[in-house]
Amino acid sequence: MNYITYPGIEIPVSMISLGCMRFASLTQDKVEEAVQTALHQGINFFDHADIYGRGECEVKFAKAMKSLKIDRKKIVLQSKCGIRMGWYDSSKAHILSSVDQILKRLDTDYLDIL
Repeated sequence: MNYITYPGIEIPVSMISLGCMRFASLTQDKVEEAVQTALHQGINFFDHADIYGRGECEVKFAKAMKSLKIDRKKIVLQSKCGIRMGWYDSSKAHILSSVDQILKRLDTDYLDIL
């Protein structure tokens, strides 16, 4: 088992992540079912990117977390940024703006992995 360590906290990280790229095309009930199934199978690592569903995947995931009463401290959130429609942008301004928007859509105040 791998771990992410923060001061005073060590979070186990599942070896498999649930990719959330297609959540925008699912109903909210199906998103919740997918997240709940992952957790029941021991998967606590969730992969996102700001380009997935143009942010809708993150919004649906956040709603699922709230509905399922998932403790944020027990899951690992990864997101990615830097792809704009048709080109890459790794500028500081774009990354900082993207991360602020990702955090808002995921309704959290931190990412474990970027």
